[in-house]
Amino acid sequence: MNRLGRFSPALLIAALATAVLSLAATDASAQRRYDDRYYDRYEGNRFDGRSGGGRNIAGQFDYYALVMSWSPTHCASEAGERDDQQCRPRDGRGFSFVLHGLWPQYERGFPESCPTRDRPFVPDRIIDSVMDVMPSRRLAIHEYRKHGTCSGLDPAGYFDLSRQLFKQIRVPERYVGPAEQQSVAPEQLVEEFVKANPGLAPDMMAVACGGPGNRLKEIRICFTRGGKLRSCGGNENQRRMCSARQMYVPPVRGAAGPQRRDDRPERGGPARGRDFLPGPRGI
Repeated sequence: MNRLGRFSPALLIAALATAVLSLAATDASAQRRYDDRYYDRYEGNRFDGRSGGGRNIAGQFDYYALVMSWSPTHCASEAGERDDQQCRPRDGRGFSFVLHGLWPQYERGFPESCPTRDRPFVPDRIIDSVMDVMPSRRLAIHEYRKHGTCSGLDPAGYFDLSRQLFKQIRVPERYVGPAEQQSVAPEQLVEEFVKANPGLAPDMMAVACGGPGNRLKEIRICFTRGGKLRSCGGNENQRRMCSARQMYVPPVRGAAGPQRRDDRPERGGPARGRDFLPGPRGI
């Protein structure tokens, strides 16, 4: 009789069950160590796919929202005061619309911080490749972790597509480095973008405003997963994002010499506010 023959079937089953439970505990412990190692300190979220109702699965979404932020509004905020890279660049360049991110969206709701097989690390060379349109290293890293991981693309593919779609949009002339303050109705801004971009329709974009004086914060333009313009979903509800009749459009920093510290209009404009960016949904 071999040594296994000395054990009853019940003892063998119990031993097997103990081994399985031990293996499961080891796997769970390894996963916890992985989660702790790649804890997202910027947001305080782990990459566990739990923050969007359990639907946070990389590559499973309905459309993209290309988010273009109005840089002067960010630079007039408290966060902007600490943002030397975007708001006080050494070359003196002033930014107007910048690439804020490319967000995978559901028709209603959105995924975020999707779990990935590999660490969601963005190499310096990829960050450098988008610095002319997304002038913030910290933002680039954060956008891939929170949104890019849900695209199903690696960092190179995600930022290449983001840059392509951003460059595809033609910004109307009055929003290219304006040196003077402006006021515009949200529907007027949409009309100007539609006129400047063949194929773009009003239901394919939305405008966000807020803060003292209803400052322009960002626009969102919607694309299919294949990069074609399409109608937006429920996330880009214009009434929710900006229902103001008029928006204040701060001028670009450095466009006409030093600006006043508070970036407010000369006659009774909005007082300096807190961090107005991002829009109704966080970055």
